[in-house]
Amino acid sequence: MNMNRNDVEKRWRDPAAFRAAVTYVVAVVVVAGLAFAATLLWHSRVAGVLVPAILFVGGVGALVQTYRVWRAEGTWPIWQGAGWFLLALMLFCLGVPVAVW
Repeated sequence: MNMNRNDVEKRWRDPAAFRAAVTYVVAVVVVAGLAFAATLLWHSRVAGVLVPAILFVGGVGALVQTYRVWRAEGTWPIWQGAGWFLLALMLFCLGVPVAVW
């Protein structure tokens, strides 16, 4: 790892990494949306817990990818933003199981 690299450099541009992160976030949100649809159909609290759980696992997965990209000296802030977005969305969706009851 190169310690001379300036991590505060703001010109991070990597269209391929951005597309990969956006695809990942969209896939996680679609799966969570399917779990939400199942929650509405079955009126099950267990199915309702799946929505924030899927978003949490997706957020942690994006943050793990952030670490992996950082270790490879890539443009890690893209993945960090994806991870925090999914975790914030998970906090918003924590009320889904209560709303089903």
